[in-house]
Amino acid sequence: MSCARFRVTGRVQGVFFRASTQRVAKRLGLTGHAINLDDGSVEVLACGAADALDDLHDWLQRGSPTARVDRVDREAVSAADQNPPADFTTG
Repeated sequence: MSCARFRVTGRVQGVFFRASTQRVAKRLGLTGHAINLDDGSVEVLACGAADALDDLHDWLQRGSPTARVDRVDREAVSAADQNPPADFTTG
């Protein structure tokens, strides 16, 4: 299993971005979370198959229909260090 942490900036809070991310991540078989950060960005932690993470990354660059994504930063993280939930949650 691979894990990645994404930081998505732009107009991504208050536009159903986290809920849309959750739907896409579940469809891709990923676990993790999407949470709002104090600076207005969204953190997405996702774990699963490497190709599913790539597909999520592609989707995050577009985002939900009402979002405006300016930037997506991706960082590989250790699955053992993350202890991801068994599902994909929003916070």
